[in-house]
Amino acid sequence: MAAFFGSFLSYFIKAALFAAIAFAGVQTGRLLRDNKDSKSSTVRINSGRK
Repeated sequence: MAAFFGSFLSYFIKAALFAAIAFAGVQTGRLLRDNKDSKSSTVRINSGRK
């Protein structure tokens, strides 16, 4: 029974680690995308064709 819980704990730690890495990747991607969007957003006044 102890082997089962040891194995379960091992897999649980791996899953938690992978979830933390995925969460960090999503947050980093969001930060980079927001940074890129804020740099490229320029307000143009009267830029339409006449």
